[in-house]
Amino acid sequence: MQAVQQKLAEAGLDSVQFESRILLETVLELPYGAPLPQQPLTGAQQQRLAELTARRCAHEPLQYLCGTWEFFGLEFQVGEGVLIPRQDTETLVEAVLELRKNEPSTCLLDLCSGSGCIPSALSVHLSGVTGAVLELSPEAMGYLRQNLKRHAPQLECIAGDVLHPPAELLHRQFHIITCNPPYLTAADMEQLQPEVAREPETALFGGTDGLDFYRKLTPLWKPALRPAGWLVYEVGAGQAPDVEAILQENGYAQVHTVPDLTGIGRVVLGQR
Repeated sequence: MQAVQQKLAEAGLDSVQFESRILLETVLELPYGAPLPQQPLTGAQQQRLAELTARRCAHEPLQYLCGTWEFFGLEFQVGEGVLIPRQDTETLVEAVLELRKNEPSTCLLDLCSGSGCIPSALSVHLSGVTGAVLELSPEAMGYLRQNLKRHAPQLECIAGDVLHPPAELLHRQFHIITCNPPYLTAADMEQLQPEVAREPETALFGGTDGLDFYRKLTPLWKPALRPAGWLVYEVGAGQAPDVEAILQENGYAQVHTVPDLTGIGRVVLGQR
């Protein structure tokens, strides 16, 4: 462990104790936090640990090396080509759980679904969730199908472009439409950490000011909301006032922002 930590530290990585433990658990195929065995690693395990350490020192995302990552208490398959689930997005899940907590059923549509962490978490924690998810990337779609099969097999998985949606989706009526769209600005993209730069650009870049998808999706998907249904977005730091304005300009009611645990406005929602 100390040798792994030293290599990670020399590569300029933070949290070397945590990361070395995660890499070792991955090699040993142990769940997070499980007791580590006392016996030394086999030759094959040592080789695997050295390989993973070298890849992490080259700034390959830790989550991709593990192949799974936790979100809202659930395990998700992740890897090259899919956006890694983040704690920020748990704020969106909590906002929807609050909106639908007393409802017997929820018809849900998740746009830009990626790993499927949002609809999966909602399906596990709400009763009677039905609906669909929409994802364009073939690389992400493989992970999305695996994760939905595990956590939300009742949801329909549709390959398509949120900006040019399948007609059948626009004619359906959903209680909730969720979306964590690409929202990084051009300036953000120039300053990405090496690890984030390994994630798909199509899931990150939201145009010069980061607001392109909010401007296009907000009017486009309004017909797919039931009367009194909610459109619920994740937004980047500092974007909440602009996204609120976009929703208001498009006739949404009760537009408001929900902060994340650090107090940053992270979720913007409005009602049809």
